Amino acid sequence: MATIASASLSAPAHASAGLAKPLAELRAFWRQFVAKAFNPYRPELYYMRGPGPAWRAKHPGHSN
Repeated sequence: MATIASASLSAPAHASAGLAKPLAELRAFWRQFVAKAFNPYRPELYYMRGPGPAWRAKHPGHSN
């Protein structure tokens, strides 16, 4: 009687899964980097707090 031996296919699957996670993490990092680096909206350019202490020192008669 002949014995049939089969090789497990899980070893190559584990090898590709081990490589897939670092590539997915690298891809996610670059996606976030590009999104943050090239985002045209900069709220600090539009936020106005009003006159500060230096302005008040130069303009003592104004109450702003």
